[in-house]
Amino acid sequence: MSRLITDVIKESLQKVVKEQYGNLFEELLFTVEPTRDKAHGDFASNIAFLLSKKARKSPREIANQIVSILNQSIGHIATIEIAGGGFINFFLKDHIIYSFMQDIYQEKDEYGSVHVGNNEKMQVEFVSVNPTGPLHVGHGKCAAFGDALARVLKKAGFIVEKEYYINDAGRQIDLLGLTLECRYKQLFGEEIEIPEGGYKGDYMIDIAQDLKKEKGDTLLSLTKDEKNEIFNSYAVSKILQSIQKDLSDFQVNFDVWFSEKTLYQNHEVEKALNQLVKQGFTYEKDGALWLRTQQWGDDKDRVLVRENGSPTYFASDIAYHFNKWQRGFERVIDIWGADHHGYIPRMKAAVNALGLKKEFLEIFIVQFVTLLRNGQPERMSTRQGEFIPLRNLINEVGVDVARYYFLMRDPATHLEFDIEQAKKTSMDNPVYYVQYAYARISSVFREMEKKDLSNIKIDQKHESFHNEQEKLLAKNLIYFPEVVKRSALARQPYMICNYVTDLAGSFHTFYNNNRILDEENLELTAFRLNLCRATRQVLKNALDLLGISAPETM
Repeated sequence: MSRLITDVIKESLQKVVKEQYGNLFEELLFTVEPTRDKAHGDFASNIAFLLSKKARKSPREIANQIVSILNQSIGHIATIEIAGGGFINFFLKDHIIYSFMQDIYQEKDEYGSVHVGNNEKMQVEFVSVNPTGPLHVGHGKCAAFGDALARVLKKAGFIVEKEYYINDAGRQIDLLGLTLECRYKQLFGEEIEIPEGGYKGDYMIDIAQDLKKEKGDTLLSLTKDEKNEIFNSYAVSKILQSIQKDLSDFQVNFDVWFSEKTLYQNHEVEKALNQLVKQGFTYEKDGALWLRTQQWGDDKDRVLVRENGSPTYFASDIAYHFNKWQRGFERVIDIWGADHHGYIPRMKAAVNALGLKKEFLEIFIVQFVTLLRNGQPERMSTRQGEFIPLRNLINEVGVDVARYYFLMRDPATHLEFDIEQAKKTSMDNPVYYVQYAYARISSVFREMEKKDLSNIKIDQKHESFHNEQEKLLAKNLIYFPEVVKRSALARQPYMICNYVTDLAGSFHTFYNNNRILDEENLELTAFRLNLCRATRQVLKNALDLLGISAPETM
C-alpha cells in the first residue's frame, strides 16, 4: 500500500490536539487536503476552526499553539505556516518529496493503492440495458463510469465485483420476440406489421435473416407457445452477444451476468415478498399487494403484486437487491440512466423495508450524452432505430478517446461530445495531451539508449531539486495516492482525469524548459531520468484506472 502524506500530517495533528485539548478532540472531523493555490502550501488543515467552537478560543490562537508544537514533531517534513483566520498550511520539504517518490520505484504498478476500503465487499452494477437493441452512446457513458469506478475502488482497497443485470423477463421481451417473428415472416413474403411498441431498428432484420439461415421455414408451422419461446430466446441471445462484444471491445468486462429470469425460477421474488410481509410494511388494497414506500419519502405507495397475481417490475427489482444482500455484499452501487431518477425513492424505501442498513445501497444517475457533429446534435431512439450505436462511436474516435470523454466530467452532468474535437491529434484534444506525455517519456528513454547512456545509475538518492518545474512535477507524482483515495470515497473517477491532465501538464512544462539528456552533466541527467521514469509509471497507473492505454509512440 502506498503511503499517504495526509495520513502523516493528520496523525501528528491528532496527537498534538489530543494532548492539548483532551476530550474536546473526540469526533472532530477535520480535514487535511491538497491546496488549490500552491502559494498557500501543499496541504492545508481546517482543524483550528473546528476546535475553536469547542475550546472557545479564536482559530488563530489555537493554530498558533498547534503549530508551535508541530514544528518540533514534523518540522523536518514541512514548513508550517498559519494563513488567514487560522488555516494551517504545510509546505513539504524537498527531501520528503523525494523520499515519497521512492515508493513509485518500489511499488511500480501497485503505486497508488491505498487501504481506505478495508477489504469491504462491494458490488458495482451498471449498464444493465434491456437486451432489446444494441448499446448506444448513452450506455457507453454508463459503461465507462461504472468500469472506471470499479477500478478506482479496487485500487482503494475494496473487494469489488462488477455485475450486469439482464432484464430478460417481462413485456418488453415478449414485444421483442413478436418483432422478430414479424421480421422473420416478412422474409417469406408475408405482409405483416410490426406490433405497436415493437422494435423497428434495422438490427431486427439482421437477426431475422440469421434465424432464417439457421432454421429455414421450419418455424412457420410451430404453435404459438413454441414460437414465443424460440423467437424470444433467439432475439435476446443475439442482442446479448452483440452487447457483450461491444462492451469487451470498450474494455468493459463483467464478473457476473445475472438473469432476471432466474429470480422467478429460483422463487427469489416470492422470498423477497415474504420478507416484506414479515417486516410488516405491506398491505392489500383493491386486490393488489402494496408496499408502504411513502413511509421512507416516496411520493406514493407502490404495487408489488397486481390484481391478477402477477408481480410488478418493482417486485423483481426488490428481489434482485435482496439477492445481492444474501450473496454477502456489504455495499452495492447501482448506476442508472437519467430516465430512472424518479425510481430512486421507491428503491431506497424497499431496502429499508427489507430491514437492510440504509448505507447498503448507493445509486448514481448518469445524465444524457449529445453527440455533436459540425455543431449539430444527433438524435437517439432505440425503438425507432434512430439511435447512435456505441460501436459507431468506437469505430470513429477509438476506445481511448470515447472513454476519456465520457469520464472527464461528473457523470451527473449532461455531456456534449464534440466528435470533431475528439478526432484531433493535437494538444487541443485532452486524451492526446495526456497520452503524448507518456509517449514523450518513452521517446526520452529510446534516445537515452541511442546515446549510449543506458548505463547511468538513475536510482541514486537526491535531497533537493534544481528548479520549480522539477519540484512541481515531483509533487504531482506523490499526490497520486491522495487522489485515488478521494476519488474512491467520492465515487468520482473524473478526479483521476483531472489529476492525469495536471500531471501531463506539469511534465510537458518540465520537458519544454529543461534538457533531460546532457552528456556533459551525467548527475543531472540521472536525476531527470529518475523523474521521467516515475512520471511514466504514474501516468500508466492513472490511465489504467480509466481503462485507457499508455502508448509508447504517437
